[in-house]
Amino acid sequence: MNYEISQGTLAIIPYENQNSLVYEDDERFIVEETPFKIMEESCKYFGSSYNGRKEGARNILGAEYKVPIVIEDSSNLIAFPTTSPQADDFCWISLNRVHNIYKEDNNSTRILFDNNKDIVVPCSFRSV
Repeated sequence: MNYEISQGTLAIIPYENQNSLVYEDDERFIVEETPFKIMEESCKYFGSSYNGRKEGARNILGAEYKVPIVIEDSSNLIAFPTTSPQADDFCWISLNRVHNIYKEDNNSTRILFDNNKDIVVPCSFRSV
């Protein structure tokens, strides 16, 4: 199954055997691609490359690590990684869908989305 990030996407988290668990408005499902591959393919689908989007974000923000990626600019479709995209446990979070962020413990954070759904991601509150 090919999957492109859309306005309905809340989060993409790693799942067993190089798969991803995708959270959308009213459902969640498994995609047989890594979160990073989904991001790469989504950038291509909307006419750019992941590396081009990352470089653009770095130039604008002056940041080197964990930069948000503008997947499609006319609809303000932006995602940010919870950790380095090279890490096995990183997640993509749709920035415009985040309502609030809560500290769970030193190594996990609860993200509440604008539709009152939430997920817990394996990274610190400070990192998110």
